Amino acid sequence: MMTSKIKLLVIDDDDINIFIIKKIVEKTGYNVEMISKTNGQIAIDYLAGVVSSAEQLPQLILIDINMPVLNGWEFLEAYEKLGIAQSVDMYMLSSSVYENDIEKAKTYSTVKGFISKPLSIERLTELLKLVERQSSGF
Repeated sequence: MMTSKIKLLVIDDDDINIFIIKKIVEKTGYNVEMISKTNGQIAIDYLAGVVSSAEQLPQLILIDINMPVLNGWEFLEAYEKLGIAQSVDMYMLSSSVYENDIEKAKTYSTVKGFISKPLSIERLTELLKLVERQSSGF
């Protein structure tokens, strides 16, 4: 397991869900810095600030679909306008069971997949393992 920290951004308006993800992160055993934002607009503002200050971008972003201000889809549109060249592993994390949401997620080149809530320890461990492999250049 890698000792450098993995930066995870969770975009979800549900405090309980954020708390659960935080607990799951702790159980994976990975060194993770988890940042949470409660809607897409706050997340876009945060990422724009990260880019302008040349800080490290999150390597993994989990996005809820249904949120106030900017929902998950609107976040993706705004994210693409930021022009971030660095590849970030982004996954839609939603309680939506609509097939069209899953299909819509596939239309975004920035989205690597669709995860149904609740997030499991096993699934998050898989994602962190992928991030780790990419950071070490395989």
